[in-house]
Amino acid sequence: MSTSVSKGKKWRKNVIWGILLLAVAGVIYISYFLITIYGATKEAYVELERPEGNSELREEAVTVGSEDPISILLMGVDDYDPSGHNGRADSLIVVTLNPNTKQITMTTIPRDTRVEFSTEEAGPYAGFHKINAAYMYGSMFDHGGHKLTVEKVEKLLDIPIDEYVAVNFDGFKDIVNVLGGVTVDIKEPFWEKNFYSVDEERIYFTKGKKKLDGEEALAFVRMRKREVNNVYSREERQRQFIKASIDEVISTNTLFKIGEIANILGENIKTSLSPMEIFRLQQTYASINTSTIKTFKIEGEDQRVNNIYYFIPTEEGLSNTSQRLKEELELSEQEKINIETEWE
Repeated sequence: MSTSVSKGKKWRKNVIWGILLLAVAGVIYISYFLITIYGATKEAYVELERPEGNSELREEAVTVGSEDPISILLMGVDDYDPSGHNGRADSLIVVTLNPNTKQITMTTIPRDTRVEFSTEEAGPYAGFHKINAAYMYGSMFDHGGHKLTVEKVEKLLDIPIDEYVAVNFDGFKDIVNVLGGVTVDIKEPFWEKNFYSVDEERIYFTKGKKKLDGEEALAFVRMRKREVNNVYSREERQRQFIKASIDEVISTNTLFKIGEIANILGENIKTSLSPMEIFRLQQTYASINTSTIKTFKIEGEDQRVNNIYYFIPTEEGLSNTSQRLKEELELSEQEKINIETEWE
């Protein structure tokens, strides 16, 4: 009898110690994550400098990591000039996150989308340009490259953009390498020039699954001038790569790579998300199933206007995409009215 009681006490003691060890491990993980990421995101953190601290299209401010659905604009920035004045937003993807439904959506904005710039936004270059020029004009005329890009996307899609994350080519390449590469199921074969090769070396992609390193991944998401782009578009490849990257992060142990990622964050990424907000998002969506991510497409066609090729969205296509995004963001009727009033 005493032996049985002794074993019971020992078992309970082991359980208690196990729980304590898990708790300590959790505290260590959270502390390490916050301390490491905080240092990096402090340098990467660049606010949008909005008068009310949030999008003018919001009736009330949203809180990242709460029950509020939010939108984030992902920018792939080609900042080849050290001053940033000649950079362009090479890739634009709107992501919506709904913590209530655990639903994520991705909407690619074609970089050649034709939009109008005012004198305040583009100075003497006011008029119609491709939307990816917003980053350049925002930098040139003190509007802010990130801010003007966000505002042009807001107006195009008729929705509030709450936050942004901008990563340059070096940051993209380095993060992929830190992850050990990203495996993508390539649907059609093609080739693209290596951005980092002075001899314009080609990178060839064959059909099937392949683990891409940083330089290969950059070529994979950038290609748009080969004929295969008509059936295997740049937008589709970018969405495909993002999903594969999420899977890679979830399936591998990134805890011990946080320091390396943090170094890349500070040097090559700018974001309006604070360290705590990044941590909250990581906690909420750490186990997301990428197969459930919805992708929305803006309908339209390429047209030549004044000898310049643009992507021209259809009114119906824009309206349909906008409506679906508003539903994902659970915008109130008053917010919808505010948006309509803002653009009048």
